[in-house]
Amino acid sequence: MDVSDPSPDEVPGVLDEEAHRTIDALVRQSYGRLLAYLAARTRDVAGAEDALSEALATALERWPRDGVPQKPEAWLLRVAGNRITDVVRHQRVRQNSEAHLQQLAEEVRNVAETGDTFPDERLKLLFVCGHPAIDPAVRTPLMLQVVLGVEAARIASAFLVSPATMSQRLVRAKNKIRDAGIAFRVPEPPEWEERLSFVLDAIYAAYTTGWESLLEAGSTQHGLAEEAIHLGRTLVQLMPREPEALGLLALMLHCEARRAARYDAEGRFVPLDEQDTSLWSGPLMTEAEELLRVAAKLHQMGRYQLEAAIQSIHASRADTGRLDWEEILLLYEGLVQLTPSIGALVGRAVALAQVGKPDAALSALDLLPEGRVCDYQPYWAARGHILELLGREAEAREACLHAAGLTDDPGMRAHLFKKAEKLSGR
Repeated sequence: MDVSDPSPDEVPGVLDEEAHRTIDALVRQSYGRLLAYLAARTRDVAGAEDALSEALATALERWPRDGVPQKPEAWLLRVAGNRITDVVRHQRVRQNSEAHLQQLAEEVRNVAETGDTFPDERLKLLFVCGHPAIDPAVRTPLMLQVVLGVEAARIASAFLVSPATMSQRLVRAKNKIRDAGIAFRVPEPPEWEERLSFVLDAIYAAYTTGWESLLEAGSTQHGLAEEAIHLGRTLVQLMPREPEALGLLALMLHCEARRAARYDAEGRFVPLDEQDTSLWSGPLMTEAEELLRVAAKLHQMGRYQLEAAIQSIHASRADTGRLDWEEILLLYEGLVQLTPSIGALVGRAVALAQVGKPDAALSALDLLPEGRVCDYQPYWAARGHILELLGREAEAREACLHAAGLTDDPGMRAHLFKKAEKLSGR
């Protein structure tokens, strides 16, 4: 019997729909771990992707017919490992390939025989994608795709390029990893600085992608926020005195603490300043605050610490019942000095409006490059809010409708439509 074939005791009889549910869950929850495990042993990201895709296709064919294996992750690893072995033997592109293949086969067999768990190599792969040999412009997109399983089309949209262009860049980067023989390891501290910012950005981008897909239970992005937090915790364990790693984890935990309050029972979006604070998670906020205190003692301020500090002030409303917008504005001023991103500049404009300076807020928005904000949904939502404060209801309504057209979130869209309707009635 081929080693890729599940043995009889691995295939209890199950319904077809159970097989498909299991495969969907594996894609959502385990794809990145499976790919990283294979890529770390072959140093060929594209080859590992191809092998894992074939393994998933085989599962889609066999599991509905034969039943789900008792150890589905190990089954996929075993099948993918066989595919890699077949390809390498056929191409004969590696020196001493037989010894290498034997080692890979033994490791995969041990995983299959000893249990469902296997080493999580995603952090290694994140640092590989951040290697200096990789084009800086593609490092974060590469991490999002190969480590965290975000679709190329979604990455392309986030980075404002066409899907075809992004796909070409990603393919070139994967070939570079293979051809340059980049070592799959977490670098030593002297090498961290040049790669760490890309790793942090990729983890946070993954978190926000999962956060925006909160209601898409059937999406491959569902659960991505939790995976990003797991990677953030792993990074902090690896480098407990890296203030930006601490800041990033604090930022994600503060946001995650409010998950239950973002939508009401009917699925309607609830703005942050209107959320029921009793639904916020106290333990997550407490953990985030402790991380920020540790980071502050290291006296090296950065983007993620400032963003986490802003979220910390929002969290304080659970205790005080009020928001200190003056302090939020001060933090945004520091953030835009450090990282003048569109998100930070829009956030600063909202803070200006909230401290009683809506004219200055609108002027700040008007200064932003049109090409960078035309499809940026938070910009139009903020613009609608600020125009409403200025009493310019018709313009505010148009901005809210524009913002509604730029979101895929049905709860957010309904919220913006309702706001536009109210503005129409004034």
